[in-house]
Amino acid sequence: MLIIYLVVSVICFYILSIITEGFFVPSIDKIAKKLRLSSDAAGATLLAMGSSAPEFFTSVIAVFGIAGSGTADVGSGTIVGSAIFNVLVIVGAAAMFKSVTLQWKPVIRDQIFYVLTILMLLWAFWDGKIILIEALSFVLMYSVYVLLAANWRKWFKYKDVEVVDSTEDKKGFNASFTNFVGYLIPSVKKKPKYYMVTFLLSVALIGVISWVLVEQIIGASDILKINPIFLSLTVLAAGTSVPDLIGSIVVAKQGRGDMAVSNAIGSNIFDVLFGLGLPWSLKLLISGGSIAVGKSNLIASVILLFATVIAILFMLIIRNWKIGHKSGLFLIVMYVGYCIYIVLKSS
Repeated sequence: MLIIYLVVSVICFYILSIITEGFFVPSIDKIAKKLRLSSDAAGATLLAMGSSAPEFFTSVIAVFGIAGSGTADVGSGTIVGSAIFNVLVIVGAAAMFKSVTLQWKPVIRDQIFYVLTILMLLWAFWDGKIILIEALSFVLMYSVYVLLAANWRKWFKYKDVEVVDSTEDKKGFNASFTNFVGYLIPSVKKKPKYYMVTFLLSVALIGVISWVLVEQIIGASDILKINPIFLSLTVLAAGTSVPDLIGSIVVAKQGRGDMAVSNAIGSNIFDVLFGLGLPWSLKLLISGGSIAVGKSNLIASVILLFATVIAILFMLIIRNWKIGHKSGLFLIVMYVGYCIYIVLKSS
């Protein structure tokens, strides 16, 4: 049975890579061009929202699906763990694929707003429960971030990377499978006027395939008897972040490092403020009261997340906003260290 879980997981990874590179990213480029969004703004909003569908649905299921307990630990733990994965592994992997010099103005925007997001998360978790005013403030804060991201380049002038055709001609089986997916999702290259349909269908399929992938990860973890806390904060978090990882690698290979980094940070901001805030708000508006969260392990991870943000910002400053192979490897090693820390803490 374990072999089946692993094989299906590999198939899901492959399908996600085809959908993301061949359909999802090209549709985002088209929307960004129509809305006159810079690459970093598109990465921080459109790419982040679409590729974060798994984390969002995990949070919704956790908040509304845990009968009787009134706790959202699974969704919260997955999103917090996913945030650490995004900052360390996604930025690290993107850097290892292509070295880039980042524009410091959008990086500062995302880092400052992300620090505020982490502080809000600590504030909400501190007493072990979520109330309506806290939940609504998360959603409001995300609306402010989207507004800032969309207008940042207008207010603070900086050079944007020119958006080029992000699709490549496939060969062999890749070409055949891409054509098959094309029957389900219109190709932006072949049917450019249907770009919005392509975007929405891509997000829907990414959500479904990611759900299947997460189920395989959970099944394999049960067989291997992986600790539930470790599962939530690392394995499950990494599984739901696969679309973010693939999306960032795709745009990084195209030389759009700003978009890759903004996607990683923007996904975290979306996951925390909207992915947690909206389900919490709906739950509290419907049932009232409060939502309990197990704060001990989550607060420790949130504090560690804050430390990683400071470390990355310091690294970028001393390297004059350049990020390359060595920096990427360093970030990935940091994530391995985090996983070891979670194992030791939860054992």
